[in-house]
Amino acid sequence: QVQLVESGGGLVQPGGSLRLSCAASGSIGGITNMDWYRQAPGKQRELVAGIIRGGLTNYADSVKGRFTISNDNAKNTVYLQMNSLKPEDTAVYYCHAKRGLTSDYWGQGTQVTVSS
Repeated sequence: QVQLVESGGGLVQPGGSLRLSCAASGSIGGITNMDWYRQAPGKQRELVAGIIRGGLTNYADSVKGRFTISNDNAKNTVYLQMNSLKPEDTAVYYCHAKRGLTSDYWGQGTQVTVSS
């Protein structure tokens, strides 16, 4: 089992920044990629950004140039730096890890609210 614990969410004004953290623990050997998803009220969960072992990253078009995903292997932690936040970025953000072909793990989610 893999445990994922997110932190760093909160309320921020439009144009502001937040950094989310996702700390992984447990049987983390074999994790191939980690991602951030988000789900806004009434909408489906969507992929925001991902990073694979080796450091390659990918982003949703809606966040390119504003969000940056990174990892610290020594701390088993993945970060999502979010800049120039917009009201439409408001959602619950979830950390996801994939191990092997069939094992998916999710964090409990952290709320991000962008509002003036």
